[in-house]
Amino acid sequence: MSVEDLLFAKTHEWVRVSEADGGKLATLGISAFAVEALTDLVFLELPEVGRQVSAGDSFGEIESVKAVSDIYSPVSGEVVEVNDELPNKLELFNDDPYGAGWIAKIRMTDEADLAALLSPADYEKLCAEEAM
Repeated sequence: MSVEDLLFAKTHEWVRVSEADGGKLATLGISAFAVEALTDLVFLELPEVGRQVSAGDSFGEIESVKAVSDIYSPVSGEVVEVNDELPNKLELFNDDPYGAGWIAKIRMTDEADLAALLSPADYEKLCAEEAM
């Protein structure tokens, strides 16, 4: 999967927006940078299907041997699908963070949320600054 069609939150979640049922569907996950920073992943808590989230809300957790981190929704809307396979196959985050490692799909209610997200180039700059 190419990162060029993604948008990124400063909290290291990514979003791929597509058209679905006359609206916008946001598929989201955590970035390769976040996966690398967390290292050995041991647990993932997925959001519940049907849950309403607002941009910036914590809607799940990911745990590594080093830390527990919240996963934040970069967009507002309803969780319509989760990657049920992921909690039992955390290696998908390492193998394919922008494809098979997706966490949830959200039917967006406010496209204005996208304006707060970073382009791949801007996200790369943010990661470079954090790595220093």
